[in-house]
Formats: sequence, structure tokens, C-alpha cells
Amino acid sequence: MATLESYAFPVIGDISIADLDGHHVREVIAPIWLPKQETARRVRQRISAVVDWSIGKGYRNLPLPMAAMDKSLPKVKSKSVHHAALPYVEVPAFVAYLRSGNSLGRLALVGLILTAARSGEIRGATWDEVDLDNALWTIPATRMKAGREHVVPLSRPALDIFMRAHKYRELRSNLVFPGLRRGKPLSDMTLTKICRDAGIAAVPHGFRSSFRDWVAEETEFDGDIAEMALAHAIASKVEAAYRRGNLLEKRRVLMDAWGTYCIPKKQTDEMRPDSL
Repeated sequence: MATLESYAFPVIGDISIADLDGHHVREVIAPIWLPKQETARRVRQRISAVVDWSIGKGYRNLPLPMAAMDKSLPKVKSKSVHHAALPYVEVPAFVAYLRSGNSLGRLALVGLILTAARSGEIRGATWDEVDLDNALWTIPATRMKAGREHVVPLSRPALDIFMRAHKYRELRSNLVFPGLRRGKPLSDMTLTKICRDAGIAAVPHGFRSSFRDWVAEETEFDGDIAEMALAHAIASKVEAAYRRGNLLEKRRVLMDAWGTYCIPKKQTDEMRPDSL
């Protein structure tokens, strides 16, 4: 009611619901459409809800021509969201910092970095998705942003992370990285707080950019292979062939190289069961 009282009632409050038309609603929405986009959408939605109710009660016969009204409003330019990323040259030191502690949150964040996964993908990982014997993590389509199954080849360091997480496995949960609440995964804020406590100006999602920059600037790997590792759509004509073959082995080589960059082999061999 607060939004209707603030924006709708002063303009259309005295108009009968039976006489209300699209141009009336536009007079309410237009002044706040650009400066207060989210508020404008909510006001629009709530006016529509009132109109739908009034039709059901017999107070008016037709719905409002909202689609036509939308076309008369200024086009809203979408804003690109850039997640703060850590320069890739600083990633190995940050990973070493994470491994100096011993918590499930740090373990999950190292796993996120080594697999170039999204926060929700790593936090929601379940043991039935992980094949430790073949070093593969298969994320089902229902958990992927693009709605396609994504197979992640696990490098030696990444496999070690999953194997260490297995030592924490709880009978009450199938989650690889369970949170404190029963049956719930770690929260996204847990990983973000680890970054903040470390004093770095980066967020978990930004490590995907760190990985992509490393591929572009430090390796000879094909860009499409890197995009597939990130589960991004490939806009080239060879996409169909890439998807069909999945290029799993080439991606495995790439992820092995990234894993070795983040955690040199000597450090991986020295990892003790009681540490990260």
C-alpha cells in the first residue's frame, strides 16, 4: 500500500476503476521509470493486481493494455555488472593464505578457485555429482545458469580439495560443503567474508575473471576452451561441434595447468591430511 499511496493515489486515486486506462497508469509510472526502475516495476505490478481483482469482482470488464503502455515508456539500458576480481598474479598467494587455515569455508573457496566455478555451483555441490575415481564433477543442468549440464575435470589440487572435504562428510547431508544449518549449504556471505577478512578487494565470482585473464595472458590455450571451462555460451560457428565433443581432455589439460599455477606441484605433494 505504501507505494500505491506514494505514487498512484495522487495521480489516479479519484478515477473509477472501471474508467482506468493505460495512459492513466503511464502518468503514474513515467516519472519514476528511469530514476526508480525497481519501484516503478513494483507499482506497475500492484496496479495490475488491483485491476485483475476488480475484473474478478465485476467492477470492470477488460484488463489494462499494459504491453502497449510499456512500449511508450523510455527504454531502460541494462547495466553491465563487473565483479571485483583479484589479479591472477596474486591468486597463488591468496590460495596459500586460504590453505594456511582450516575451515570448510576456506576449503570451498579454494575449490571454487581451482574449478573456476560460480559460488552457487560449488556451495551446492553434492557427493552424487562427484566422481573421485575419474576426477570429474558433473553439475546437472538444473543447477547451471545456462541450463546445460557441465562437466568439470578436476586437477590434482582440485581433487585433493574434494577428497579433504570428504573427510568432513556428514551422514545427515549429501552436500560437499554443508553449512552450519542442518541440510543447508554454506552461505554466499561465508565465502565473501573470507575475502573481506583477507583484506582483498575481490568477491568469489571474480575469480572466474582471474582465471580467464590468466588463460588469455599467460597461456596458449584456445579461448573457446576457456569459455567452455567457464560454462559460457560460445558464439562461434564451431559451437555445435565443441558441445558435441565436449573437449573434455583438452579442458582437463587446461584445468591441470591452472591448478599447478595456483598451487605448485611441490606444495600439492606437501599437503597434509590435517591441512588444506
